Amino acid sequence: MTHKAYIVGAGLSGLSAATQLASAGVAVEVFEGAPQAGGRCRSYFDPVLNQTIDNGNHLVLSGNWATHEYLDRIGALDGLTGPDKPEFTFADLASGERWMIRPNEGPIGWWIFSEARRVPGTHVPDYVAILKLLLASRGSRIADVISCQGALWTRLLEPLLVAALNSDPKTASAELAGAVLRETLARGGHAYRPRIAFPTLAGAFIDPALAFLASKQANVRFGQRLRALTFEGDKVAALELTQGTVRIDDADVVVLAVPASVAKELLPDIAAPTEFRAILNVHFQIAAPADAPMMTGVLNGTTEWVFAFPDRIAVTVSNADRLMDEPRDALAKRIWKEVATVLKMNDPLPPFQIVKERRATFAATPEQARLRPPAETQWKNLLLAGDWTDTGLPATIEGAIRSGRKAARVALGKLR
Repeated sequence: MTHKAYIVGAGLSGLSAATQLASAGVAVEVFEGAPQAGGRCRSYFDPVLNQTIDNGNHLVLSGNWATHEYLDRIGALDGLTGPDKPEFTFADLASGERWMIRPNEGPIGWWIFSEARRVPGTHVPDYVAILKLLLASRGSRIADVISCQGALWTRLLEPLLVAALNSDPKTASAELAGAVLRETLARGGHAYRPRIAFPTLAGAFIDPALAFLASKQANVRFGQRLRALTFEGDKVAALELTQGTVRIDDADVVVLAVPASVAKELLPDIAAPTEFRAILNVHFQIAAPADAPMMTGVLNGTTEWVFAFPDRIAVTVSNADRLMDEPRDALAKRIWKEVATVLKMNDPLPPFQIVKERRATFAATPEQARLRPPAETQWKNLLLAGDWTDTGLPATIEGAIRSGRKAARVALGKLR
């Protein structure tokens, strides 16, 4: 008898698990409640802009090994683009200053000894703060470990950590911040060259995965929302879906790769984060100037990161709960004024689209981090996946893919 792996959820964590299991020869069936795959990592045609856009600007770094392993598996390594060197451009809207941080490639960070390469206004001793975060203990907040002031904080660490943690960095988990820094700044510039999905998120991460699964005879069924799980003893016995019931054989496995809130509804007794933070993305239908950096960090404005594409300009604001109820037109006008200043443009407000993800990620506080569950559950054939599970990383693309990878590895052990 051929046993199966049932994946509930076709977001990145679910596709990560599904493609890894399928590549190992496991029969895979994927159920997705939405009419399309991708979850929060999706692209869609927007009639207002008359073009395909991403729901958000998801940054990948060159050192995100699980992401690159996933893309290699599905034949999509060419779906990422970015500079050959680790260079980061910043603009301060308050002072008008602009600068570029240019770390060296290797793990020995001699770049901090070069005034032309390091953060303006910083000195070599300031960078001890990074070492302190690398060694942060579980349960501590960033403000408990380092001073959240000074040029290094305001001009590098704060914008970096807001983007990575999607939370107020002062009260966020120092342990998660340390995990981010260990895999980026501490490894050298070769590990944090910025990478952007091009031309779209779906083109890089989703469509090739679906094609890969099809090539392995895996079945992906859309419009199949999981309503309930039926248990018999210490195992899942059935999946109650919108379009019928699927029986689970004793030797089959189920990977539940759904958002934390959905998992909690289905499994009330599991631990899961209960607080979430928003992300705001704005897409402007206008070509970026030819000399615009691919990505610019913005200080002292509503805008945090500007992404320049040949056919559009996009803005991301993390930890954006404060902006969720602000009128769209006023928000777009304010942000466009900042973008035009940063990119030195004189154009009036172009057509725009605002995408609000109210529950984009779990709140990366020590308290919420403690609620993240492992992949394995009390039921022998049920596993969890998702960026909200205990990956050791914040809720990022890399974390989502690692969660699916981990669930798949445990599932393979059970299936064998």
